[in-house]
Amino acid sequence: MSTTVDTAFAPVTFSEGAAKELYKLKDQQEIGEDYGLRVGVEGGGCAGMNYILGFDQRKDGDQEFLIDGIRVFMNKAHQMYLMGMMIDWQDGLNSRGFTFVNPNATSTCGCGTSFSA
Repeated sequence: MSTTVDTAFAPVTFSEGAAKELYKLKDQQEIGEDYGLRVGVEGGGCAGMNYILGFDQRKDGDQEFLIDGIRVFMNKAHQMYLMGMMIDWQDGLNSRGFTFVNPNATSTCGCGTSFSA
């Protein structure tokens, strides 16, 4: 049984640049409609936890959100670490890639993909 939660209740948001880049990646990689963007965390990295961001199929324990027209899958257990986070896209000379603005992170590492809560 699939349930999609309204964007108003989604734990994360995308900047305009991030949403645009995600649409571009999905189109370039010819990602099928049965896939969504997995957002989550995993143990590791120099600060204790790494962010997960990539296209994947829905798994048991996932909650589905529709954010800016993008299907997002997130394990319910990860929401406490990611609530209120904004995913941004940087495309400058000094930085290129997705960045994570997480109000729950007590510290982050220099690479920006690892944090502790």
